[in-house]
Amino acid sequence: MIRFNSDYLEGAHPRILEKLADTNMAQTPGYGEDMFCERARDTIRRLCGAPDADVHFLVGGTQANATVLAAALLPYQGAISADTGHIAVHETGAIEAGGHKVIALKNTNGKLDAGQISECCRAHFSDESHEHMVMPAAVYISNPTEVGTLYSRGELEALRAVCDQWNLTLYLDGARLGYGLASPENTLDLPLIARLCDVFTIGGTKQGLLFGEAVVIRKDSLKKNFRYFIKQHGGMLAKGRLLGVQFEEMLKDGLYMELSRHAIEQAMRLRDAIRALDIPTLVDSPTNQQFPILPNVVLPLLAEKYSYATIERVDARHTAVRFCTSWATRPADVDRLIEDLGKLLG
Repeated sequence: MIRFNSDYLEGAHPRILEKLADTNMAQTPGYGEDMFCERARDTIRRLCGAPDADVHFLVGGTQANATVLAAALLPYQGAISADTGHIAVHETGAIEAGGHKVIALKNTNGKLDAGQISECCRAHFSDESHEHMVMPAAVYISNPTEVGTLYSRGELEALRAVCDQWNLTLYLDGARLGYGLASPENTLDLPLIARLCDVFTIGGTKQGLLFGEAVVIRKDSLKKNFRYFIKQHGGMLAKGRLLGVQFEEMLKDGLYMELSRHAIEQAMRLRDAIRALDIPTLVDSPTNQQFPILPNVVLPLLAEKYSYATIERVDARHTAVRFCTSWATRPADVDRLIEDLGKLLG
């Protein structure tokens, strides 16, 4: 079975495993206060052009999202998200379980725009009974989005402006950030993201680490006592050095972007083949997630050799599926998939 259903199906890049093995017997302080974490923090600050940023390492994406939003929100406040956003759909109500409502707005290609956020806030504060309602206080976005699309520089600047207007915390979930930065359609970079976002994550779990997400905080009020929130949410790993070791190695010598570019190269090969076969797509994704709409009759045949994610039924005879490439995707496996799609649909 060749698996394209997600981008965290393999373990870790060999350099990560080697570094973990090489440092295995080093004695360090716990809870992320070791020299490996500190060096990784310094590297992230340098890459982001943000020497004043606080950087924390957590194990997984849901844990990071729940911890960040718990710190950003008062008990009566909620987070605005696209209705396709990870916190709205794929985290089992983790944000609501922590006492904060996800205010889901209709997405456009997986994204929010500044106008609808402004209208959401205007509608809330102009309602005479607004004190009986959850107050919007944060905006959650992901880049790439859940459907593989990207925010442009202009769109992110507009989100920053509307967040300033309504006093909202802007949080960017970067679980697949490297895949976004490596896309040929990308207009962002780490210093720009660090300048425009109050807090964001740099994902490792889906990009070559065994596990790990780096939380980068620029907003001063979020920095204060953030480690209390990490501990309360079960995120303060006793052997925190395991996260620091991985991020330090991954961000060395351009490995992070090298692996990200590999995933994008394979995804673009697949996208080109899908286009050449005149296969429609649910969304035009320039990143590592591709969403062809396939006849239902071919799905069982594909499933004999490939795993993929079923996204939605488009009509009685067609279903949108997702093929994901990753840092570890073998070009030969993409070749086989392209060949078989051609045989079934050419």
